[in-house]
Amino acid sequence: MVAVLINVEKKSLFTVDERVETLHAVTKEYGNVRVEKFHGLLVDFCKQQGIPAIVKGLRAVSDFDYELQMAQLNYRMSGVETLFMSTNPEYSFLSSSRLKEIARYGGDVSGLVPDLVHRMLVERLRG
Repeated sequence: MVAVLINVEKKSLFTVDERVETLHAVTKEYGNVRVEKFHGLLVDFCKQQGIPAIVKGLRAVSDFDYELQMAQLNYRMSGVETLFMSTNPEYSFLSSSRLKEIARYGGDVSGLVPDLVHRMLVERLRG
């Protein structure tokens, strides 16, 4: 399952519904992927959905300290485990803010995001 947080305090380039629709589209070839939006604590969502573990990707060592603390807190609050996966070095430099900045100034981010996301980024940032 891919969980999309509804965070009214965050100003995102795409709405929650747009992100959910896009995730549905780019994962449709995988029959075992569900995409759901939620509001509140991730661990509460996991408990409601019967999800025993969260999988988090780590791009760099600097991510680990924050994510480890969050994982320990989540486990203490709910018993939900967290599994960490290191990112393929080919993609470890990517972040949404960097990609948006590159695309905003006309840089080519194709090949770094799915084709659908690339088209949406270019269209949104031009508008």
